[in-house]
Amino acid sequence: MTASASALARRLGPTDAVVIGLGSMIGAGVFAAFAPAAAVAGSGLLLGLAIAAVVAFCNATSSAQLAAQYPVSGGTYVYAGERLGAWPGFLAGWSFVIGKTASCAAMALTVAGYVAPPGWGKPVAILAVLVLTAVDLAGITRTAALARVLVAAVLVVLVVVVATGLAAGHPGAAGVAPWRWAGVLPSAGLLFFAFAGYARIATLGEEVREPARTIPRAIVLALGIVLVVYAAVAAACLAVLGPRLGASAAPLADVVLAAGFAALVPVVAIGAAAGSLGSLLALLAGVGRTSLAMARNGDLPRPLAAVSARTAVPWRATVVLAAVVCGLVLVSDLRGAIGFSSFGVLLYYLLANASALTQDRSHRRYPRAVAVLGAVGCAVLVVTLPTVSVLVGIVVLVVGVAGRMVRLRLDARRR
Repeated sequence: MTASASALARRLGPTDAVVIGLGSMIGAGVFAAFAPAAAVAGSGLLLGLAIAAVVAFCNATSSAQLAAQYPVSGGTYVYAGERLGAWPGFLAGWSFVIGKTASCAAMALTVAGYVAPPGWGKPVAILAVLVLTAVDLAGITRTAALARVLVAAVLVVLVVVVATGLAAGHPGAAGVAPWRWAGVLPSAGLLFFAFAGYARIATLGEEVREPARTIPRAIVLALGIVLVVYAAVAAACLAVLGPRLGASAAPLADVVLAAGFAALVPVVAIGAAAGSLGSLLALLAGVGRTSLAMARNGDLPRPLAAVSARTAVPWRATVVLAAVVCGLVLVSDLRGAIGFSSFGVLLYYLLANASALTQDRSHRRYPRAVAVLGAVGCAVLVVTLPTVSVLVGIVVLVVGVAGRMVRLRLDARRR
């Protein structure tokens, strides 16, 4: 594989961009996030879903208008660096890389949870990472093509779940999940995990044709589709399972089982695996591109900036990412990975909104109030996350800052 520092190739059209956005969001989150959200909020998870969607919309619009002005790989790492300075840019990139690397491990473990035989969870999760890394290394068009297949499969399964839920009608003996106001915001923080993929399109800014027009439209369209799907699935879960939703390990499978369609449980398991694979595929691509941007600037080791001359993929960053994810799979736990991922991603979007606030009128597509609401929403949701996730996130951020300070001092001495 020949490496070069060349620019990436613009090979993605509007449909590809929307599909990658859908594949980033419609994944393991929709199969797993509703249960922990219901455990803390009961029926209040519907309001939590709405809050998470509002924050996601604000983040998406800020990311969209920034991507139109800076159509290069790196997402908010680039935007914050340009608008706010090198240190905020580094914090955004580091938050994204550590948060989404944890998400990669969570997706791989979710795949294994649905399809692996007992005792084979970790090996199957690692196999999933290696196979999808190979797909990513083959080129971005291969990634987009596989994403289309996975998204289509997941949407079919979700339609089946909603249809069986409607066929079951009111849960009757299951009752209605109580509304817990104190859990609404924590549920929003957990459900945000299921949305956090729309700006993956922006991290692929160097590979989208006509980025100034395509990226903003694709982000908003993908988010709108996902919100409709999630609302329908959440309503079906609450209607059929009621209070049992909070304790369910596989809520969508339990919906079809409770509705009297036990034969569909394996279909749901296949859909969950496909959704998790789709998320993992998009995550590997997005984190690899952000790592490429950071390596170009020296915020990650510069050798990671190598791009394959044949496939136009940041191959070294992708291979190192796969190795780190496999290591995390061996030591991590799914619920902890979700909380830690949300911490990093919310900080990332907080900086995206702050960056959007500095744009002049010619580049602003939405009122500044939208970015303000997004920044406040991110800050509020961060403090509602599990304490352990917040503390671990702060420690990892400090480690990143310390590492960059050491690197800057070493560079200064060499001059």
